[in-house]
Amino acid sequence: MDIFLVFVAALFMFLGIIGSFLPVLPGPLTSWFGLLILHLTDTIPMNWTFLGIWLAVAIFIWVLDYVIPAMGTKRFGGSKYGMIGTTIGLLVGLFSPIPFGIIIGAFIGALIGELINKNDKDVALKAAFGSFLGFLTSTFLKFIFAIIYLGLYFMKVWEYKSALF
Repeated sequence: MDIFLVFVAALFMFLGIIGSFLPVLPGPLTSWFGLLILHLTDTIPMNWTFLGIWLAVAIFIWVLDYVIPAMGTKRFGGSKYGMIGTTIGLLVGLFSPIPFGIIIGAFIGALIGELINKNDKDVALKAAFGSFLGFLTSTFLKFIFAIIYLGLYFMKVWEYKSALF
């Protein structure tokens, strides 16, 4: 059963990394659930302090995921349309065959969203850049922490490898 839980935890870790880029999955929180599942094994001892601290970090990053794009959008004069456009562009870019489709799609989506909201192209371009910059910052932060959670996972599995395998 422990081996099964280790593999399920690994699945959550990789879903957390994917969730760093997809707005539907909360990346670091998903990765934290992977750590929780790993600690539910009989082999790896439960450390509530360890899990509690990393849960607090995951929740903090999750909250920042909503704050940072809004700050970037406001700082550059953007609107909610730019943020919505960024999300739609991200999803479209995710399925596009072009390289870096996620990044290009997010920027074009933000620009279209701002053009719908404002008639001035210069203002819309600046606001789209702000919305896009906030999105990139938030995504990068989530990705870094999802990688940290993956590193914690591998440290724990490596530490107890002889008992697990």
